[in-house]
Amino acid sequence: MIDPKKMCRQHLLGEHVECHMFAGALRLGISLQGYFDHNCFEPKSLFTRHETLAEEMKKRGFRHASPLEVPEQSDPRLINRELAYKMLYDRCEKCRCLMEAAS
Repeated sequence: MIDPKKMCRQHLLGEHVECHMFAGALRLGISLQGYFDHNCFEPKSLFTRHETLAEEMKKRGFRHASPLEVPEQSDPRLINRELAYKMLYDRCEKCRCLMEAAS
């Protein structure tokens, strides 16, 4: 749930792919518990997050031709945004540079 402007190409595109994976898993009833346990998935925000990522992809000149169909979600779990930001900041030098430039 980090601002996509602060994400490197690899993480932006990777999270976009994950949105489609999550939607498929939800449709098939596949457990996403590991993603919940590791602060990586917020069910109610999936569609909006996908749209936000797609918008940033287009701004960067990438084509986006994969609309997302998400089953209705009532799961209230939320990502700890502060922790997610810190994890990405510590893990990816390119994202860290974008985060620092945006501050």
